[in-house]
Amino acid sequence: MEMKDDAMNEAGKKYKWFVLGDLNGFFGLMFDNLTVLSFLAGILIFVFQFPADIVYGRMFPGTAFGVLFGDLVYTWMAFRLAKRTGNTEVTAMPLGLDTPSTIGIALVVLGPAFIQLKAEGMPARDAAMMTWYIGMATMMFMGVIKIVFSFLGRWVQKIVPQAGLLGSLAGIGLALLGLIPLVDIFGMPLVGLISLGLILYTLVAGIGLPWKTPGVLAAVVIGTVLYYLIGPSGLAGGIYSGPPAVQLHYALPIPTLGFLHGIVPALKYLPIAIPFGILTIVGGINVTESARVAGDDYSTKWILLTEAVATILAGLSGGVAQSTPYIGQPAYKHMGARAGYTVLTAIFIGLGGILGYVSFFVELIPRAVLAPILIFVALDIMVQAFQASPVRHAPAVAFAFFPTVARLIALKLGDPKFVPVDVFQKLLNTAEKPLPELLVTVALGNGFIITAMLWGAFLAELIDRRFKRSAIYLIVLAAFSFFGIVHSALPDGQMYFPWQLTGLAQQVPYQFTLAYVVLAILFLVLGRTRQAREPAGMPAH
Repeated sequence: MEMKDDAMNEAGKKYKWFVLGDLNGFFGLMFDNLTVLSFLAGILIFVFQFPADIVYGRMFPGTAFGVLFGDLVYTWMAFRLAKRTGNTEVTAMPLGLDTPSTIGIALVVLGPAFIQLKAEGMPARDAAMMTWYIGMATMMFMGVIKIVFSFLGRWVQKIVPQAGLLGSLAGIGLALLGLIPLVDIFGMPLVGLISLGLILYTLVAGIGLPWKTPGVLAAVVIGTVLYYLIGPSGLAGGIYSGPPAVQLHYALPIPTLGFLHGIVPALKYLPIAIPFGILTIVGGINVTESARVAGDDYSTKWILLTEAVATILAGLSGGVAQSTPYIGQPAYKHMGARAGYTVLTAIFIGLGGILGYVSFFVELIPRAVLAPILIFVALDIMVQAFQASPVRHAPAVAFAFFPTVARLIALKLGDPKFVPVDVFQKLLNTAEKPLPELLVTVALGNGFIITAMLWGAFLAELIDRRFKRSAIYLIVLAAFSFFGIVHSALPDGQMYFPWQLTGLAQQVPYQFTLAYVVLAILFLVLGRTRQAREPAGMPAH
């Protein structure tokens, strides 16, 4: 009877949804989203010379609207959970823009599509608008994929080894989230390294700052102030452009059917969109489980469906970046956050995309100051891939890094600022070798997410002496290679029927497919030997 009374008293307590810890949580979650938006804008505007007004006025509002919707729904779910359980210390699930896929989509979908459309003779403005349509259509595809896999996510997680799922994501952390931001940091060494040092000091080493100052806030504020203080003297490095003009890009995230114009050209980017969507679903399952362990038992299905719907609403409203529940709900709980931090983030990011002040902050804060946040995310992703996978699968995790590295190299070599177009094409088609080195690099990088997932999976199964499963993954790789779903021989990564290719490119699908099939057969044959039946262990050196 006494226990029942205690439970009733606990249930009767009012949920303290906003406390001091929500301020720390807000700065962390808000700057995470602001960082992703900054790199999205920076990649499109400065790397690919995309019109800034289309990025800020058309892409940002819808993208931010997805965050607004998702965080408000997660806030509501926190209230419901608190009411249902009587727990007055429920922490809302954090939602934001998915960092790996946002940077990946910008680098391997939006930017290349814009360049190709211009190369085909389309005026820059029209090419930018069509690229926007392609981005919207890609988001719609990803949203639908996420809805489907929200019911199949646990099955995918059960079938594909963690080394494949997390290794492919860790490769993105290494090459796209790690190396690219690191170049920005050392482009302004004094400013960038101080900001990075504060992130490493507080978030990686776990050492608190005086007066409980949030580490992310301190890194951003100190780095930004330092940049504007020493920038005019040239000590900051890079080109000092001064404070940006206070120019707000006001735009409502009005639903549009413009994505219909981009559906057909977006189909060739499905090999990129599908695994990005699946990875956020699997990540959402892991995040929900970590929240449950921390004491907040959310419904996995509704967490996943919310992020899927938020992605669709973003794409329908002009967004080009998918949302996802963020890793680290227990970390926000440890900060003392409840539900206030998701409300504040929803309002700041959502209204910022509509009223235009988010674009002002993106231009105000140097990328070298925001880049360290991505370095932390990259480290967290890579470390998690090794820690969450069995120790014996560590080689499979590392093996999954290589396709993303190949994709990064191909992107850099394909940039006309580094390698002229005529030189690139000559290297791509040189007959000095049976398969030119550049052609192989491009092929290894195309479809890099699926390739990395399958590479990590087949090697993990091989380590576990599951030869039939390993062979199945190799046969899948063979089939995908034949049609260019992975290892496409075309620089833009398009799928094809191999008999329609010409020149040296035609050799890639036939030779890659044959190699995977032969390797699968070899593993099946070797799997019948006495040595193969020995207990699984660490490979011999």
